[in-house]
Amino acid sequence: MQELLIATTNPGKIAEIRSLLAGLPYSVIGLSDLDANIPSPEETGTTFAENALLKAVYYREHSAGLLTLADDSGLVVDALRGAPGIHSARYAGKNASSAEMISKLLSEMQGVPIESRTARFVCAIALAGDGMQTVFEGSCNGLIAFEPRGVGGFGYDPVFIDVELGLTFAEIPPESKAQRSHRGKALREVREFLQQLPV
Repeated sequence: MQELLIATTNPGKIAEIRSLLAGLPYSVIGLSDLDANIPSPEETGTTFAENALLKAVYYREHSAGLLTLADDSGLVVDALRGAPGIHSARYAGKNASSAEMISKLLSEMQGVPIESRTARFVCAIALAGDGMQTVFEGSCNGLIAFEPRGVGGFGYDPVFIDVELGLTFAEIPPESKAQRSHRGKALREVREFLQQLPV
């Protein structure tokens, strides 16, 4: 079984990806499973796709050529002119917690009425392998809640409302979230692509 490196140390993200790629002939591992302590690359891209590809190529080169999957995803809020966007993970500072990022987001959206709290999650997933650099993208639309709700998910999930369900991504069961989320949509494309690759 071929190893597939997921270029993250986020256990929630690794679990989500492992679940969505279950049944494929790949052993999914994360950066923390490698012996090497690889420093993070500087994310110099101006789009989610550029940063995802930059990370996939970088970690492939630093992991003895493992097939590598990297994602760059974030929250795009219309009332904030697209912020936090590609800076979603560092929005409240480099090592800020999810709670701190959500707190900053909600404070910047004080006074914005519900109909103007439109937002979308965007995910770009890059695969880097032998002679291959491919990017897949997915997005989903929603609204920003006035306060966090739910205990599931990670990142901005507690304040991102799936309008159709009326629930935040932190209130939706993982299987349902995987069907509706930006990362779920992009990963389904990745799964189809990997199924066609010779292993």
